[in-house]
Amino acid sequence: MKVHTGKGFELELPSTYIDMMEEAEATISELLARYPKASKMWNLLKDDPEVNADWDMSNYIAVAKLGYNDHGEIHAKIVAANALKMLKLLLEHGIMPSVVKERAGDEDDASLIVLTASLLHDIGNQVHREGHPSYSVYLAIPLLNRLLPEIYEDEELMYEIRGHILHCIVSHEADTRDLTEEASIVGIADGTDMTKGRGRLAFDKGNVNIHTVSALSIEEVHVKEGEGTPIRIEVHMNNSAGIFQVQETLGKKIKGSPIEDYVEVVAVTMPDEPRMDQRIVNQLVIMEGRFRPKD
Repeated sequence: MKVHTGKGFELELPSTYIDMMEEAEATISELLARYPKASKMWNLLKDDPEVNADWDMSNYIAVAKLGYNDHGEIHAKIVAANALKMLKLLLEHGIMPSVVKERAGDEDDASLIVLTASLLHDIGNQVHREGHPSYSVYLAIPLLNRLLPEIYEDEELMYEIRGHILHCIVSHEADTRDLTEEASIVGIADGTDMTKGRGRLAFDKGNVNIHTVSALSIEEVHVKEGEGTPIRIEVHMNNSAGIFQVQETLGKKIKGSPIEDYVEVVAVTMPDEPRMDQRIVNQLVIMEGRFRPKD
């Protein structure tokens, strides 16, 4: 469980979440090792009191008040790690992000954009879940105005980089069209954080619906190089209900995006034998207008 620091609201989370966060942090540090600007931004953001408060308060509204899954620090870092993996694979296949194609920046700038947008994309949940991408933008602007000058001396370049970050944030949901490769990467990475352990919290709090049940069907998600595409997202499920999560959470973020042609998704129900799904819900009852599981 997460240790409470006595500095305000902090959601208690399972120890498995902490393991996932530490793995994500190690991945981020490794992928940014060759990028000094992005590495500096990573160190600034993860230790910043305002950013940490944003993550905590996002969970206060999303989880404690609305019964959603984690939308705070751990989610942000998992999204950032997977986004940087995808960016690396695209670069290795010669597919350049927008900031590089337009000669407005280099790979380091692209990494900084993807990293920063991933870490801040959900901070608007602390205002309200409805409209949270726009709220995230509003909250990110003063934060970026404070931190980006520590990395960029050229003010015009700095504000252009800020613009790229804000576009990634506001378009991370499928209902807003992403117009840059960087934004597409962030949105798709957001959809990859759906493993079984991540859906447990909302389910245990009594929020039983197709979203939580399908999330509990997802055992593992891996981002790797594809056979015919630069990016392959492998989703291992214990129950075919996970197809809903793949279609509604991940698939909609990929369709029509600037990197749609470079991403393949493979969803497999495991194990192969016996050919039966693992039961997630045994019995449902309706209490106080909500579906609740009953053993």
